[in-house]
Amino acid sequence: MVQSVNTKVDFVADATSYMGLTDYGKVMIGDKAFEFYNARNAQKYIRIPWNEVDYVIASVMFQGKWIPRYALRTKKNGTYTFSSKHPKDVLRAIRNYVESERMVKSLTFFQVVKRGLKAMFVRKRSQ
Repeated sequence: MVQSVNTKVDFVADATSYMGLTDYGKVMIGDKAFEFYNARNAQKYIRIPWNEVDYVIASVMFQGKWIPRYALRTKKNGTYTFSSKHPKDVLRAIRNYVESERMVKSLTFFQVVKRGLKAMFVRKRSQ
């Protein structure tokens, strides 16, 4: 059985991890780390200590009415993407441990397309 590193748990919610194949389980936010535990296999878990979290990136739609996914970018190991039943509550609990300057919105689809087109035309002008 896997033992949590948290001594105090602030929030637990049903969640989905998007690392490789989709895994369903629970997200646990505590005083030491962000943890995801798989519902079927207890040996499959993700544990991200708060001192390792660089940014929290939220995909915000319809002026904050819907947050389909959020991601935790770490300093060394890349980005971990999750979704949960109550994403606003999860992000509020994360805000207690991560500075608000480190919590950002992701780019929208149109912002990504606009940047790509702008970069394409800038390259042509410079050549």
